Amino acid sequence: MATEQFPGERVSSYDITGPLDTDYYGVFADLSDDDRGAWRRARAVVDEVADDLIDAWERAEYPHERILASLGRHDILTDGVEHDGLTRLSPLAAGLVNMELSRGDGSLGTVQAVQGGLALRTLALYGSDAQKERWLRPLAHGEVPGSFALTEPDHGSDSTGLETTARRDGEAWVLRGAKKWIGNGASGGITFVWARIDDASDADHGRVGCFLVPQDIPGYRGDVIQGKVSLRAIHQAHIRLDDVRLPLDARLPGAHAFSDTSRVLFATRSGVAWSALGHATACYEAALQYAGERIQFGRPLAGFQLVQERLTRMLSQLTGMQLFCRRLADLEAAGALRPTQASLAKYTNTRAARDIAREARDMLGGNGILLENRVMQHLADIEALHTYEGTESVQALLIGRDITGVGAFV
Repeated sequence: MATEQFPGERVSSYDITGPLDTDYYGVFADLSDDDRGAWRRARAVVDEVADDLIDAWERAEYPHERILASLGRHDILTDGVEHDGLTRLSPLAAGLVNMELSRGDGSLGTVQAVQGGLALRTLALYGSDAQKERWLRPLAHGEVPGSFALTEPDHGSDSTGLETTARRDGEAWVLRGAKKWIGNGASGGITFVWARIDDASDADHGRVGCFLVPQDIPGYRGDVIQGKVSLRAIHQAHIRLDDVRLPLDARLPGAHAFSDTSRVLFATRSGVAWSALGHATACYEAALQYAGERIQFGRPLAGFQLVQERLTRMLSQLTGMQLFCRRLADLEAAGALRPTQASLAKYTNTRAARDIAREARDMLGGNGILLENRVMQHLADIEALHTYEGTESVQALLIGRDITGVGAFV
């Protein structure tokens, strides 16, 4: 039944959230069939779950079983991780997946980053054969939630100073400490906990190792962090490890130092740059479609000079972000990507995504703060993206040290 139209209410809602595949410079025009196929599978996931995630975001609920099942079914959780039995995504395909998931929903993109980029990658790089045999495919198929516990309540940017310890006690490791902001850390799966080795007889005494911890083990407590206004459809946990006893084989044999942690974070930093591109694409395309649909002073907003100039400025920034990401993927595929190049892409793209999201929100006026139009949600989610995997200040210091040869961290 048609809704009765009242004076002053020609349009009550706008259809502005669909994808337009903006690519003004043809940056992605030459994709291989495999890379384009991965992109399509990511879009299929967005089509399946993104609408539900709007309600989940509003209620701060995390339907992880549904999300992980969809990601696993479409086989896009591997994030470029190479291992027998896993579908390999090229660096470009992995980036496009990150971009598309974040275009659909920031929490969805973060689930993929945590499960595939952090947890699965940690296991594939450093796990024992037995650990991989038991957990690799369940993680890749979305059957078990995986988390990566590095950040602590008192150690974020200075994560090298982590205080969680792993003490050897006979035929067991005993973990004690706290972690914070841990995605999937209270979802009933497994957590890869980074801790300082406390065993004078161990070659890694005083250095950092990694442990596979089932979340149902005695002494493990993961509390969902409440009151977030960003990434509300994925839960982060505050974890307390109260003398958690683990068998000796719970330690990942390939992880010996903080540099091993950095290797994982370096890989996911590229993904953050791609995710920022996804958020920015969604905001730009929403603003463009809104400009065509919204009528003011007798004509569409798109017919005003000021609006066209703002859209052009947004497109300029978006195209620059695309070029950054494509070059990032090409360098990685050639084995030539340096960590600080990934840092520069993350630094640049999250800043640009913030600008585009703010511009889009402003262009939508009051409609810009409605969740149904998603721009405000993207704007809020970008704030978390801008911070995790290394704050803007830390990225600037990494890049600054590289270009000047002078460290300025202390």
